[in-house]
Amino acid sequence: MTDRVLTTSDGVPIDAHHDEGDRALAIVIAHGFTGSWRRESVRRAAGVLGRHGGVISFDFRGHGRSGGLSTVGDLEIHDVEAAVAWARELGYRRIVTVGFSMGASVVVRHAALIRGVDAAVAVSGPARWYYRGTPPMRRVHWVLERRLGRLVGRVALRTRIARGGWDPVPEPPYAVAGLISPIPLLVVHGDADAYFPVEHAHQIFDNAAEPKELWLEPGFGHAENAASAELLARIGDWAAEHAVRR
Repeated sequence: MTDRVLTTSDGVPIDAHHDEGDRALAIVIAHGFTGSWRRESVRRAAGVLGRHGGVISFDFRGHGRSGGLSTVGDLEIHDVEAAVAWARELGYRRIVTVGFSMGASVVVRHAALIRGVDAAVAVSGPARWYYRGTPPMRRVHWVLERRLGRLVGRVALRTRIARGGWDPVPEPPYAVAGLISPIPLLVVHGDADAYFPVEHAHQIFDNAAEPKELWLEPGFGHAENAASAELLARIGDWAAEHAVRR
């Protein structure tokens, strides 16, 4: 196991962690909003996914011990790319990104716009921005958009959020999903997700090109906190199979 501070292409220091594994495959884990690679849920995911190879996990900008400010899915594609570059530097031959919630939106956008990975997995991700259709997402927007909310985010959630919103507004995940091909995309979503209804999964999947798969999981809630060991194991199996298949 190794900790390292990575530097993104736009100069942000990113706190990252490497769990050693077979150099045939690295899985890069992208956590959800207010998360961290040090959280128990991410460590559990790393343990299960690590049965297939090495695992790189990291804190997004503005989160935990990383520098910078969170842009909630926009510039975070550079954070994923820094983690992918570290995996290449370590000698991994195939790289799969697995993102949860906000991390899922970033993984989709990274695979579409920066590319360079062998497969991508989006778990519990939003298809489009500014969604307020559920109580949890209305709370998230309060944190993002209000001065008091950002203070709560910084003090209580250890998440430092950029002020002023996006300018320009980045392409939403569904709008770029078609650019991911020819690498495989797996979209995973639960029918008990309290943040984003399954229509988000359908919108990403429907706009993606082959090869693609959609798993709608009965009883699955939201993101890494709700992902069972069995679901994580199936995601790991899929990643190992589809990265090598290419």
